[in-house]
Amino acid sequence: MLQTQLELRNHKVAMALSGPEGLRKAYKTRPDLIILDVMMPGMSGWEVCVRLRELSTVPIIMLTACIHEKDVVKGLQLGVDDYVSKPFSARELEARIQAVLRRYDTDKTRASRTPFYSNGYLSVDFDRRLVKIQGRNVDLSPTEFKLLCCLVRNEGRVLPHRYLLTEVWGPDYGDEVDYVKLYIRYLRRKIEEDPSTPEHILTEWGVGYRFS
Repeated sequence: MLQTQLELRNHKVAMALSGPEGLRKAYKTRPDLIILDVMMPGMSGWEVCVRLRELSTVPIIMLTACIHEKDVVKGLQLGVDDYVSKPFSARELEARIQAVLRRYDTDKTRASRTPFYSNGYLSVDFDRRLVKIQGRNVDLSPTEFKLLCCLVRNEGRVLPHRYLLTEVWGPDYGDEVDYVKLYIRYLRRKIEEDPSTPEHILTEWGVGYRFS
């Protein structure tokens, strides 16, 4: 029923009836957005979300029979972009799809076009490859600079280890989690006031890192 309603609204839909099938189709088709049910055979929506976030920042809307605060917190920590509580109307779902896609497209456009970033503490000139902390130049290696740029351009988003590895080192390094941990440590030494209690490059345990 959902597939029919979405196709009537000019969406191209790939449907899966279980978690494992959904993962296979997601990796194959690379969708613009994923609608994910919490209760699915083979693998829960939470497990599927974790697996998706290992490789992608694709927007995810979670369908659930009832929304509890602990579930919302859990979903946000895992990388869910929005929730829709059952029962819902086709119009509500379409409105949420459009809102999430607009927000995601705006974030991508802003990140790709902005030549300069500053938050009052850290400033990054992407074109000139210059980094400053409170006006003081910071020397970064090419890999450190690339990793910092990836974090800064996705400010506020949790970036999985595998996503960072693919973006910074390339697709052949997707399993080298220690690379990310090592270079995050290097960056914190140069960026944070106190690397032992970071305020900007934050760890999302079991998932990845977030720039705040």
